[in-house]
Amino acid sequence: MIVLDLLISVLAIAVLQLAGMFLFALMTPFNDLEELRKGNTAVGVALGGKFLATAIILGVAAYTNSSILHMGLWFFVGYICLIATYWVFDWATPGIKLSEHLQQGNAAVAALLAFVYIGIAFAVSSLII
Repeated sequence: MIVLDLLISVLAIAVLQLAGMFLFALMTPFNDLEELRKGNTAVGVALGGKFLATAIILGVAAYTNSSILHMGLWFFVGYICLIATYWVFDWATPGIKLSEHLQQGNAAVAALLAFVYIGIAFAVSSLII
């Protein structure tokens, strides 16, 4: 029974992580995978930050909840915060259009955005019960 519960939990985590990354990809006006194929380091760094941030929130949600439903709900709350972070950060930096700078390969913007995602993920994770 424990093995089955573990397998179901791992499957739920994988599905939520992939769904989160898919939704993040829809937020950019360019194709993330195509930019990666071109060797766009900035897009890779930003995607890595998004992946790590969603994993942090998902990991804490899984650790603090014994129900897959509650884990999913907390992940949804944390994920909404990450999406809002992108739009707030884009708004708070009026001279920098994030999507354009990422597509142009601006690694500095990508690194800052990745760390903003990770920082928000740690902060939001502390609220998950």
